[in-house]
Amino acid sequence: MEYVYGPVPSRRLGQSLGVDPIPLKTCNWNCVYCQLGRTIPLTNQRKEYAPRQQIIAEVEKALREAAEGSIDWITFVGSGEPTLHSSLGWMIREVKKRTGIPVAVITNGSLFYLPEVREALQVADAVLPSFDAGTPGLYREINRPHPEISFNRLFEGLVRFSQEYRGKLGVEVMLVQGLNDTEKALQEIARKLKSVDLDEVHLAQPTRPPVETWVQPPTEEGLMRVQAILGEAAHVLHPAVGTFNLGEYESLTDALMGIITRHPLKESQILDILEDWSPDAVNRELVDLIESGKAQVVERYGVKFWSGSPSHFPEEEQSERTSPRCRQ
Repeated sequence: MEYVYGPVPSRRLGQSLGVDPIPLKTCNWNCVYCQLGRTIPLTNQRKEYAPRQQIIAEVEKALREAAEGSIDWITFVGSGEPTLHSSLGWMIREVKKRTGIPVAVITNGSLFYLPEVREALQVADAVLPSFDAGTPGLYREINRPHPEISFNRLFEGLVRFSQEYRGKLGVEVMLVQGLNDTEKALQEIARKLKSVDLDEVHLAQPTRPPVETWVQPPTEEGLMRVQAILGEAAHVLHPAVGTFNLGEYESLTDALMGIITRHPLKESQILDILEDWSPDAVNRELVDLIESGKAQVVERYGVKFWSGSPSHFPEEEQSERTSPRCRQ
């Protein structure tokens, strides 16, 4: 399938059936920690990037073929920013007509200032936006947004959405060592979040391959500082545990590409997923993925990750803290 994948294990949502309505890196942010590479160019235009009827047809197919109880959530997550798809609200409503499985949207929250986006998300059971910085300067440094998405627009939209939304609202803070895990940065985030009506604050760490090689997760001391400042509502997200469903794909190549294009995997994870295959067959498959140009190996933290080849990951010498904040 082209737009639906999984179920895959999620750090927040158990076994999640992913719905990807956006082409790879169609996004209005260029976050330093993004697991899908750099955003080139930044995009802030809302339109129907993928045919909505086909997306719903693929959801129906996945639901028919899924084992009972194998899907905890259906998640609109995207290879970029899903709220850029102009029919997102329609698709959420259509999915909810077809199943009682709850629907979540993982978003950067940058378009909450638009009334039509807030309205589109009202029918979702959970909305999980990002909020990585409490000041305009740090926001630009971490998220490197499109020029139209100012910090004030981001924050005011989040506050407005929290006042209107009646589902589960859980903000995610992606912690980057030396940027937003300092006492000052955390106090600024905590001060801003006091104005937001939240259910939870999720503390994430860049355990998947960050686009910039200098990005590091916080230390244990940093995590303790985060929880002390953000309070009891803040929960550290640990690596997801669960199974990857490769069953609905016609070939092993399609199955692996369907996942790693959106969800880069450690090489050790791939070997675990394919443990029922012979080592020779797995090795041939991985060699073929590289030689065909479909996949690439990205090394971060001394670990090999497999990702789709269209994702742009710079090498060390191209990944400076002084790199342009917005690439267009």
